[in-house]
Amino acid sequence: MGWQKTFTLQRRSKGCHLVTDEIHTQIEPGLSGVKVGILYLFIQHTSAALTINENFDSDVRRDMDMALDRIVPENLPWLHTDEGPDDSVSHTKTSLVGASLCIPITDGRMNLGTWQGIYLTEFRHAPHSRRIVATILS
Repeated sequence: MGWQKTFTLQRRSKGCHLVTDEIHTQIEPGLSGVKVGILYLFIQHTSAALTINENFDSDVRRDMDMALDRIVPENLPWLHTDEGPDDSVSHTKTSLVGASLCIPITDGRMNLGTWQGIYLTEFRHAPHSRRIVATILS
């Protein structure tokens, strides 16, 4: 049995943002009654990504943003800059981090670890809203 919903996260600018609660609010109806299943999250953009990481200390989010900036610096001689200097750098970071997540569902809840949360990693400087497709299979 399947359930699917497309929704939009609130606008955010560059950085790593904890969005677990925002996603949970959107998918709660689909989780109801799922004893064992899988949640598949897919972001419909090429300049932002989804990942799972520590959800307690906000320093982790700042450290991730800093590390990604060092791994993929904006000041490289990028060719594709149609939408600004953060264009290709955003696409490259998205490929490294990833556009999708699979999360187990157990007894009607996301079965994340104690310290795990879902992050939106936004790579554009200007705030953007991002569409997510959530699919639940049970």
